[in-house]
Amino acid sequence: MELPPQTAFRLALLRHARSGPAADGQKDFDRTLDDTGFAEADIIANILGESGFNPQRVLCSTAMRCRQTAEAVQRALADPVDIAYSDALFTGSITVYRDMIAAQTDVTSLLLVGHNPMIEQLLHELATDAAPDGGYPTAGVAIIDFDSLPSGRHVTGGRYVGMITPKSPRLVP
Repeated sequence: MELPPQTAFRLALLRHARSGPAADGQKDFDRTLDDTGFAEADIIANILGESGFNPQRVLCSTAMRCRQTAEAVQRALADPVDIAYSDALFTGSITVYRDMIAAQTDVTSLLLVGHNPMIEQLLHELATDAAPDGGYPTAGVAIIDFDSLPSGRHVTGGRYVGMITPKSPRLVP
């Protein structure tokens, strides 16, 4: 699968792959991917790697399940990319997510690995033409293109390119 040509700024919103329930005494933050989640992470990582998408930066929640998902993607990319981990993506609101994206004024492509409901809310806020509601699957990646770079304060005017999931490995508009 190949993505359409990129505009000025491309944002990929990746919800972490499936995780198991917390073990007795384990914090939500420390939940790891389960076997299905590791498979999902590998599938979506390979799809992204084969698509030609190579983000200049990855922003990732510090939660274990997000780190494991991002690391799978990192291994599959053609060009190495550093992952910037942020506690704010675990604890923060949609405003935190939006502000972190808006601050990325020096890159033309960004992958954000985070949590629902913020990922889904952000998709619908940034790309009002996004696919109908119906949930945001684990290891799902929504691609949004913008005609201009983030301003440092705002990121607006996104166009929904499509969604890729482990179960639907082609771009679904």
